[in-house]
Formats: sequence, C-alpha cells, structure tokens
Amino acid sequence: MGWCSLRSLNVSTVDMGALSTGVTLAVAGLAVGYAFCRSSSSARKSSRFACFSISTSSGLKEAVATDKAPAALGPYSQAIKANNLLFVSGVIGLIPETGKFISDSVEDQTEQVLKNMGEILKAGGADYSSVVKTTILLADLNDFKKVNEIYAKYFPSLPPARATYQVAALPINAKIEIECIAAL
Repeated sequence: MGWCSLRSLNVSTVDMGALSTGVTLAVAGLAVGYAFCRSSSSARKSSRFACFSISTSSGLKEAVATDKAPAALGPYSQAIKANNLLFVSGVIGLIPETGKFISDSVEDQTEQVLKNMGEILKAGGADYSSVVKTTILLADLNDFKKVNEIYAKYFPSLPPARATYQVAALPINAKIEIECIAAL
C-alpha cells in the first residue's frame, strides 16, 4: 500500500519515518500536524512525510495597492500577499486615471488588463515571470483566440497554468477579466 501526504503550497517536508499517523509535533515552538492518505495502488510506493503549514491569520497577510492600476470596485483588495504568494484580484481593462475602458474591443481591453495586472504585480514585488496561475473570464468565448495572441506576449516562455471561462456578465460590462497568483 502506498502513502501520500496532504500538503500546502511551497512548504518543506520532513521524513517522519516510523511515526504513526495523527501525531502532532512541536518544532521550535511551532505546532505542526500531519496526515496521511492511503493510495489503493500498490505498484507505486512512496515514503511517508509531513508538511509544515503556515497560518493565514490577518497578521500574516498584507494588502497590496497601487494607483497605477484601477482601484477595486468593491470591498476587496487589488492583491494580497500571504505565504510567499501574491493573489491578484480580477482585473478589468479600465484606464487608471479615468476609470473608463480603453475601448469596447476585447483586444484593447486585454492589453489594458495585462498592463494593469503588471502594475499590481510590481507593487507586490513580483512580475509576469513569477505568475504561476491565471484565470481568465470572458464575456464571449469566441474571443479566446484574440485574447491568446495578446496574452502570449506577456508570458512568452513557461506560461503559467490557466483556466478560461465564459461568464454571463462581468463588472461594468467588461469584455475580459483576469486574476492571477504569483510566487514571491
């Protein structure tokens, strides 16, 4: 019977050897728990290991804001730093100085979205190369090819993991919205 660990993002593992499951350890004053899950595949064997997790209490997260990107349209932050990650909220193609869309075309809005996202990434200490995941929301999935052509310019090598969805509507009738997660 093989074993696999339940892990958090970007955390170290420790070989737990012969320790039984459900044990809680104290390491340098930090309580660390671990859990194992059983795999039905006997062909694949891996060692048992534990994960150290970091709490996301309000003291360990930080809001990121810049006036070089449009302000949030509601009660949320442009981005949050937590656990060595930067979580960028959905960005739409507004011009920061005017609060208006650059144009009605999905191409222009996509370009502006990615410029706005770049400013938020920079304010959070990241850049396009550190983005590990994006989610694209489109008002019309027929715009997928047009968006890809522009998106590819910002992520030329090793592009992040991505999901793209067509949605019923976007804030203030935007054509596109993109959110991302970047490693710090």
